[in-house]
Amino acid sequence: MNKENCRIAALQMVSGPRVADNLLIAGQLIETAVAQGAQMVALPEYFPIIGAADADRVRAREDFGHGPIQDWLAETAQRYGIWIFAGSLPLTAADPEKMRNTSLVYNPAGECVKRYDKIHLFGFKKGNETYDEAAFIEAGDQLVAVDTPFGRVALSICYDLRFPELYRALGTVDLIMMPAAFTDTTGRAHWEILLRARAIENQCYLLAVGQGGRHENGRQTHGNSMIVDPWGEILDRKMKGPGVVIADLDHARIAEIRESLPALAHRTL
Repeated sequence: MNKENCRIAALQMVSGPRVADNLLIAGQLIETAVAQGAQMVALPEYFPIIGAADADRVRAREDFGHGPIQDWLAETAQRYGIWIFAGSLPLTAADPEKMRNTSLVYNPAGECVKRYDKIHLFGFKKGNETYDEAAFIEAGDQLVAVDTPFGRVALSICYDLRFPELYRALGTVDLIMMPAAFTDTTGRAHWEILLRARAIENQCYLLAVGQGGRHENGRQTHGNSMIVDPWGEILDRKMKGPGVVIADLDHARIAEIRESLPALAHRTL
């Protein structure tokens, strides 16, 4: 299959506790990206809701295939004729006290064509700052990539970024999706380094779309959404606040780098 070049966009947000407000902002960002030629857009982790507590996200769960968030995603993809990578939203889990942190992919017909449930659950403790996703999230166990007219796309969410074996297990891809709500503490230390490393070692584009700013609940997320090319060069970025990061995915660029430095072909493990 011949792969088409395309314009890809990361839509950075600072989501709050009201789903309707967040969808309104996401819609405005999508409209802006489409006006700039975007054919594929990505929303951040927890784009529909970041509430006062983890329980707020659990209460906002939807059954897979049904619910106002998923209906909005399908309608929006169809209206603009674009691919939407819905960073993550809360879906029901087998454990009634927990949720799945799920990324969904919608094609231009408004059909949900792929689902990825976050595999690696974040845990962190430093001083008064603590996170334990396993307390309210049920982990996924399936690696997922999606084939589009623009190439093969690896799906992942936030903490997955720290596990390079995930991407190698998916094989050769053209684009890594990395929606996140990275903490400002870990983001300042590791975010850009890890993003560029994943793009370089997989010789592919990487779209990183974050929550970026101070949320109503007081949480500070790192932002710094960016698009990285297969050589590790940052093509566009936004540090804080809502906005659009946009660049072209160029298959000639991928081929050039893989031909001049055939690291993927040199693998022995």
